[in-house]
Amino acid sequence: MRLLIGTHFFESHRGGIEIVAGQLARCFVREGIQVTWLAADATPGPVARDGCGTAQPLRATNVIERCLGLPFPLPLPRALIRIWREVGRSEVVMLHDSLYPTNVALRLAAWLRRRPVVLVQHIGSVPYRNRGLNLLMRVANQLLARTMLRSAQQVVFISRTTRTYFAGLRFRHAPTLIPNGVDTAMFRPGGGAAETRRQRRELGLPETGPVLLFVGRFVEKKGIPVLETLARAYPKLHFAFAGWGPLDPERWGLPNVHVYRDRQGRSLVALYQACDLFVLPSCGEGLPLVLQEALACGLPSLCAADTATADAELERWVIGVPVDPANADATAAAFAVAIDRVLAQPPEAAWREACAAACHARYAWPQAAAAYLAILDRLCASKGSPTVGLSHGRRHA
Repeated sequence: MRLLIGTHFFESHRGGIEIVAGQLARCFVREGIQVTWLAADATPGPVARDGCGTAQPLRATNVIERCLGLPFPLPLPRALIRIWREVGRSEVVMLHDSLYPTNVALRLAAWLRRRPVVLVQHIGSVPYRNRGLNLLMRVANQLLARTMLRSAQQVVFISRTTRTYFAGLRFRHAPTLIPNGVDTAMFRPGGGAAETRRQRRELGLPETGPVLLFVGRFVEKKGIPVLETLARAYPKLHFAFAGWGPLDPERWGLPNVHVYRDRQGRSLVALYQACDLFVLPSCGEGLPLVLQEALACGLPSLCAADTATADAELERWVIGVPVDPANADATAAAFAVAIDRVLAQPPEAAWREACAAACHARYAWPQAAAAYLAILDRLCASKGSPTVGLSHGRRHA
């Protein structure tokens, strides 16, 4: 099977969607699928030893992200030629999210060249404080995302929240829900109090006292203004930020703020294990991969109320907090109440182990890949192409 994967960026960009695409590509390659991955050339593509198949960078400009913090690369004319050629070489096209221009171009090429499309929808509506951006998001979802979803041969939603947002659409085939996976061999609970103190020393964090963790891009959408308000209001709490972006917490000049850059995958594990609470005051996220990673490490987590209901299996392990994108102070006050409640009675080691075990059982990558492979099998079979399936981790014809 020749599979073409389309994303806005490669996983070196360190966003959740791109990391998910990379993990699925590895699963597919291990099952004998010939994978080609197209994304903007703003960051490097994977090399052969990464096991993601063949990367084809698309010439694009990333000026929107540099200026506004929105990950929205715009393909250049040369990229459209490569898109047309690579779609022609593929048997099935898998697109991760519907609003990115590179994926819109891939969908159009797939329609013209009669290639079936699996559209994986990660997010629904993303609210912003800026009214113009909110209006633009609503219009784009109404005119573009819904058209893309209606036309795809198969739609996959990664969370209940995203599926609910697009409820009422008429699809070509009944959509399915497949939560993203997590690397269960990598993201696991730590080794106890002594190990935590050692990790904190190595990370430059205080060995005692509460430490709160945020992982993600430093942009408004992720709730960075809320976290700044909290960091200023709680000088005795320490905040660890792992990420990058224009709203850099280092610029706040606060002694209780610690920033870690260029961390992903294994280099994040120590942070998850060493901290007391994961805080993600964003909304419109679907099911964030960083939240799954935190839970896989047994880390108590606070997130937006809509994120907490993204998957029924999440609700007993996370605390949902009301988020008002237009009012960072009100959101910060709501998170402050939740933070005080958790830190007053922190979960015991048994709770952390049970949380991690439940996350590992629910979100292992092999079972997510198996569900996708069943879809790919069906689409290829409908075109009379050879199929590749996954049964108990073994390939079959």
